[in-house]
Amino acid sequence: MASPASRRDAATRASDRPGDASPFALGLLLRRAHWRAAGVMSEALRPLGIELRHFAVLIVLVDRGPTVQRDLAAATGTDKAGIMRVVDDLERRNLAVRKAVPGDRRARSVEITPEGLALFDAAHVAAEPLAERLTADLGPDGSAATRLLTLLAHPGDQEPAPPTHSG
Repeated sequence: MASPASRRDAATRASDRPGDASPFALGLLLRRAHWRAAGVMSEALRPLGIELRHFAVLIVLVDRGPTVQRDLAAATGTDKAGIMRVVDDLERRNLAVRKAVPGDRRARSVEITPEGLALFDAAHVAAEPLAERLTADLGPDGSAATRLLTLLAHPGDQEPAPPTHSG
């Protein structure tokens, strides 16, 4: 059983509570914010019949165009088996299609279909009011928070690169 003094000491250590001055506080707060945002975005995607893992792949495909599966895995933080399952799901729904890569018999490129692009656009429409609710306490448009997170996620980059593929 912890003594009252050790509980107080633990209370001053890393946490994700407001006011935590620990060097780990930022990471812990970002993790909690991610969980909250992921929950809200999952709520937007649920009626469309996809999960965040599927949408993450669609984001990459819209941004980069046709993408080799191994690069999709790296871009989404998924392992090889996981990305294969996600792409299988997307193919079953006709949201993406695999194509052979010229010059590499083993590699497959994944491309978004018109149905996938329509679902991608519908997801944005569905997510808009939920995102507004999520960021309501961040000011009129949440742009300051977005700028700060962009600086953390893309250190040294002036602006994220524009999409290479548009609908």
